[in-house]
Amino acid sequence: MAFSLFDAKGIPLDQQRFTWRDLVQKPISKLDDDAFTRVRVILINGLENEALRFGHMAARFNRELRLPLAKVRRCEQHQATMVNWLIAADHSPLETTIAYEQVAIEVTAAIAQKEPDPYLAQVYRFGLLEDFDHLYRYSALLDRLEGKDANNILQSYTDVLHGRPTMEHHRAPEDDLRTPYDAKNAAFLTKLHALTIVASEYQTHDYYMNVGPLFSDPVARQLYAEIASVEEQHVTQYESMLDPQESWLEQWLLHEATECYNYYSCVEQETNHHVKAIWERFLDYELGHFHMACELFKQFERRDPAEVVTTDFAAPLEFRSQREYVRKVLVNEVDLRADGTAFVPRQNESAASIQYRHQLNADGSPSEAVASGYVWTPGTELSRKSIASAVSDLAP
Repeated sequence: MAFSLFDAKGIPLDQQRFTWRDLVQKPISKLDDDAFTRVRVILINGLENEALRFGHMAARFNRELRLPLAKVRRCEQHQATMVNWLIAADHSPLETTIAYEQVAIEVTAAIAQKEPDPYLAQVYRFGLLEDFDHLYRYSALLDRLEGKDANNILQSYTDVLHGRPTMEHHRAPEDDLRTPYDAKNAAFLTKLHALTIVASEYQTHDYYMNVGPLFSDPVARQLYAEIASVEEQHVTQYESMLDPQESWLEQWLLHEATECYNYYSCVEQETNHHVKAIWERFLDYELGHFHMACELFKQFERRDPAEVVTTDFAAPLEFRSQREYVRKVLVNEVDLRADGTAFVPRQNESAASIQYRHQLNADGSPSEAVASGYVWTPGTELSRKSIASAVSDLAP
């Protein structure tokens, strides 16, 4: 069902309240809740953190906006806390990593199919195949370090297969930049998509940078270092899609609209009633932030917000398994590489990226080492070892 940002007023900022008990809600269940509830939690947390990051940067360059931005950020901080604290303590850092990669795959695939700009849809598909391979590498690590099957987290929604090999993701910076959309002509949905994926990938990068040093296993530490570097490349790629000519207030308006779009999508599809109530509450809060930004946009830029927010939300972003689409992309585009802003056949890859990658992989590749001989099968390495041991004990 279509949703109008201008018709839905939400809750004014001065009526948005929290207490410490309110901030820490009952967490979701690792095994009993649907995996897409966790996908939504992780995605929304990324969007809230992006809102905080953007608000701080905007305040550094806009004195008149510092107070309104500070007021909104305080609420965004508490929203981010409540959402992030929904992840239960029974998730190990590596299991949460598996969940982050599932978010990257399923959300990017959903956006790629809805993106009206063919070039930007290609950008999403290109990044998708790299996150797909990251899931495979981390699944091998989960099996070998914790003896766990990644499918306990994925719940059969997402395949565990290698994609474009992680060791080949490393590119020279000039090959990670993309052609930005034109803010005056791009579809409103294009802008929402770009900000959604920037938020998701930035969160993933930060998570890996913080979690990686917590491992004692040297290959695990190297793997997180390697993939965190790729995630920085992904942030570079996706944020370069944004039009740098957009004003700070225009960007703020789009950030608030993007949060509303994603909360609306969560409300429409959430299966956990307790979590759905949080999405409904925060959709109302974000609508309050959006209308506040609209008033500031009119005050300082003397422009109509409808010049930026040009349409209603026709339909929510779909949170569902994109397995068949991902498999199709994998078959057709796994050998694509980058040359400047263009995607080219493997043999035409930029010489600068080839040289950069050879230097970085000179002492070996952690992503290759961790997945050496690994093929996902139901169960785990530990269970397979115990079965082999039992068979050995029965042998004459």
